[in-house]
Amino acid sequence: MSELDRTAGIRLTVRGALAFVLASTLVGSVLQALLGVAALTGAAFVAGCVAAASLVNRRDLLSLVVSPPLVFFVTTALIEAVRSLFAATPVQAFGLGMYTALSQGAPWLFGGSFLVLVIAWRRGLTRCVRELREELRATKASVPRPRSGGDGGTAFAPEPEGYFEPKVYGTPREGQ
Repeated sequence: MSELDRTAGIRLTVRGALAFVLASTLVGSVLQALLGVAALTGAAFVAGCVAAASLVNRRDLLSLVVSPPLVFFVTTALIEAVRSLFAATPVQAFGLGMYTALSQGAPWLFGGSFLVLVIAWRRGLTRCVRELREELRATKASVPRPRSGGDGGTAFAPEPEGYFEPKVYGTPREGQ
């Protein structure tokens, strides 16, 4: 199999993958409201997570792995905000709706997050973590370190004159 054959196909950026998870969860919520099947929102979230983890670029795996809880929360907040608009007490309806939706959706959230982690692990998540560590080490090595004095501590390095305060020239006038 050539390099072109292995990279052929649909690949998403992490933004596109997260938008896909968000859209699939919103569609699942609309279908749940229309059909009355309680598990549609969670199932749509898990399906979106699996598809996103399978289609995202390999370099974006690390960003995708940490994002499903945020997407789930944002989606739930959007859904409950729309639902609470038509209630007699919108703030109370929103709070109760968020509590109920997040507690009912927790198994779906954990399942979707776990599947994203497993799929990303199989696709090369460890390599992404290794590259991030190497990049952080290289950045840390390129940062200049403070000069050390003879006593082992850092030597005093004064700022250039006028750095924090404007330089005053001349002498004050009499009477001031």
